[in-house]
Amino acid sequence: MANYDIKDPSLSPQGKLRIDWASQEMPVLNRIRERFAQEKPLKGIPVSACLHVTTETANLVLTLKEGGAQVVLCAANPLSTKDDVASALVEYGIPTYATKGEDSKTYYQHILATLKHHPRLTMDDGADLVTTLHKEHPKLVTNVIGGTEETTTGVIRLKNMERDGKLKYPIIAVNEARTKRFFDNRYGTGQSTIDGITRATNILWAGKKVVVCGYGWCGKGVARRAQGLGARVIIAEVNSIAALEAIMDGYQVMPLLEAAKMGDVFITATGNTNVIDGQHLREMKDGAILANAGHFNVEINIPGLEQLAQSKRQIRPFVDEYTLEDERRLYLLAEGRVVNLAVAEGHPASVMDMSFANQALCIEYLAKRQQRLEPKVYPVPEEIDTEVGRLKLMSMNITIDSLTDEQKKYLQSWEAGT
Repeated sequence: MANYDIKDPSLSPQGKLRIDWASQEMPVLNRIRERFAQEKPLKGIPVSACLHVTTETANLVLTLKEGGAQVVLCAANPLSTKDDVASALVEYGIPTYATKGEDSKTYYQHILATLKHHPRLTMDDGADLVTTLHKEHPKLVTNVIGGTEETTTGVIRLKNMERDGKLKYPIIAVNEARTKRFFDNRYGTGQSTIDGITRATNILWAGKKVVVCGYGWCGKGVARRAQGLGARVIIAEVNSIAALEAIMDGYQVMPLLEAAKMGDVFITATGNTNVIDGQHLREMKDGAILANAGHFNVEINIPGLEQLAQSKRQIRPFVDEYTLEDERRLYLLAEGRVVNLAVAEGHPASVMDMSFANQALCIEYLAKRQQRLEPKVYPVPEEIDTEVGRLKLMSMNITIDSLTDEQKKYLQSWEAGT
């Protein structure tokens, strides 16, 4: 395979313009890029990244390159790639392996292509690169200093690897940073998921019954945005605390099998498999729309849906109509893949600014420690998380109070009482 695999090099000018546009909304990452350009903290270090190939990701990998890293990039999802961005990155000197709509075989060939660059650091979104590296190239693992993971699904997989004693190098769970989880997952996923479904279907949200499966940070964001557009939101949960929180946030909560009979739009955001299963599909009313906001296309049981259907057709781009034996029609969006990236543009750049600032600073953190960390999944260091929040506030021209010496002393004491 060549040093890149993209759809059309002629798309590069368009990609560059869109990368520049996103950059204007990423002041924290831009500040880090300026420092990296001067200090070169990643000089000569090969970095293999498996991320969604978007304008925001482009600004991240260009920041790493400014820091001296030898970055290669492949797609973290077959439908999330923006082909013009991939073309622009190649022109910027970033070996990129990504084409929108690539099949599963090509997807994994692209991951393997990035590993041929013998990474010392990895960046992942979903843990496909890390798991492939461990399974297909175990000898290369010994060369890796550490890595980062962007999303909930990937963190779950990596913690399972750690539990089973299979993880061979340290990973920082960027998804667990407060400046990532609170903002990217809630505001970014919330807005972009609704955006993707709207682009695919052009539905009016007002008055719709929207069933959100999972009330984690992503589910919270999706529910709030749907409610804001006038939808009546129902939450399906398996966690009692999350379900209680949803009730107190003003939503209906019920088992998914019960909600299946009522919903107009179903959105999964759990990171689990077969959340919407055959039993639920059998209960849904004619015209129900199925969308997934989770990383992998396993949350909706697509093989089960195909078994129930007597016919299938693409009625709009990214909208497959399944007609069941009783003539009910169910509409699956983006082949069950992550709808905000497959159909829309993913999270807004201003929220990815914080997520990718965490990524860049965590990669620098790992590079400076060079094998001093045990092979575990680590949280983002508190000083990095706090610094990203501080820089974001600064970029918004917002100042906050500081503790006085008296207040600091009081918080550190135990003797003072009533």
